[in-house]
Amino acid sequence: MDNKILVVVTSHAKYPNHDRATGLWLGEAVHFIDHVEQAGWTCDIASPKGGYTPIDPHSLAAAEAIDWDYYQNKDFMNRLGTTLALDEVNAADYRAIYLAGGHGVIWDFPGSETLQRLCRDIYEADGIVSSVCHGAVGLLNVTRDDGEYLIKGMKVTGFSNHEEHLAKLDDIVPFLTETELVERGGLYLKADRAWEPFAVVDERLVTGQNPASGRRVAELVLEALGD
Repeated sequence: MDNKILVVVTSHAKYPNHDRATGLWLGEAVHFIDHVEQAGWTCDIASPKGGYTPIDPHSLAAAEAIDWDYYQNKDFMNRLGTTLALDEVNAADYRAIYLAGGHGVIWDFPGSETLQRLCRDIYEADGIVSSVCHGAVGLLNVTRDDGEYLIKGMKVTGFSNHEEHLAKLDDIVPFLTETELVERGGLYLKADRAWEPFAVVDERLVTGQNPASGRRVAELVLEALGD
């Protein structure tokens, strides 16, 4: 097995009930990929449908200098434009999986049985399962081999109800990430203040709270991998 990490992004481009674009929150992919690839790891990028992943324009409005560097990098943007379809992915090829966020994932991560299988197979093979922000919704329906939810009884974080309220989208999204993580038995934790970087580790599960947390997740994933 090579030192490879699977990064999963959304295929969903628009709020179904709201005239507003959504998609990948660019920085959540950039900060993670930048950190692990600089450490010598290789990332493959996949999405539920494969091909192009839409970029949430609001993530560009909040972009940092490193995000703009990657946005203007044709090779990187081509990677986002030609993602693997999840059905094409073999879990045995990867030491870890990382679920990036952006509100788009709310509509295509939770119901993806393929994504659930990949997370379960990587975890059960002693790999690392990780997410940031809304990416945690991809963990909601992942079960262990015994049928229990993967996150049941485990420390976990993701976009908080308070942050969703501050974003003025709590009445637009079909469910709240924090609420659903708790509903599945997760031991939800969050930063003392909204928007602060925050991530937690429990066994081989690493989760980050919000868009500022992608690099911290990357650091913790590498620690868990022993790199």
